[in-house]
Amino acid sequence: MTAEADVLDELRRLRSRIPQLTGSLAASVDGLVLAQDAPDVEPEGVAALTAAALGVAVRLAQATGQGDFREVLVRGVHGYVATYAAGRNAVLTVLAQDRVNVGRLHLEGRRASARIGELVDEAAARAEPPPQPSAPWTPTEPPPTRPAPTRTRTARTAASPRPAANARTTTES
Repeated sequence: MTAEADVLDELRRLRSRIPQLTGSLAASVDGLVLAQDAPDVEPEGVAALTAAALGVAVRLAQATGQGDFREVLVRGVHGYVATYAAGRNAVLTVLAQDRVNVGRLHLEGRRASARIGELVDEAAARAEPPPQPSAPWTPTEPPPTRPAPTRTRTARTAASPRPAANARTTTES
């Protein structure tokens, strides 16, 4: 099963746990739809708006000293739009009727976003190419060089007179 299929499965389970949900989608932080279960909205537009709202929310949280972004809740006349951070690479946006229990919405939304974040971050880690080791130095190539250290000159000051190393001191009694 691919990450997209797993994410879509999580969105459907979320809808089954909260009957007042009217739609949900997972999007990249750039605003690209990863998976959606939102029949009454245009998912690409919602994902793009989510990315814009996310940018403002992140800056607002940082500017006010509230730390990293976690979630945004918008209440309209006909219901709610909630957006939750989902790992490092994604966000979960859910749409709900006005009669939804907001506490339950947050509880289930946070759980689902944590799971979606794990799925998306794992898929992103698998997609990244492994780091390439640097090629070993071969004797046919000139050895790697380091820049020579810069030398600085400081002005010398007149030295105070020092006793000679072999000088003997005598004391008369």
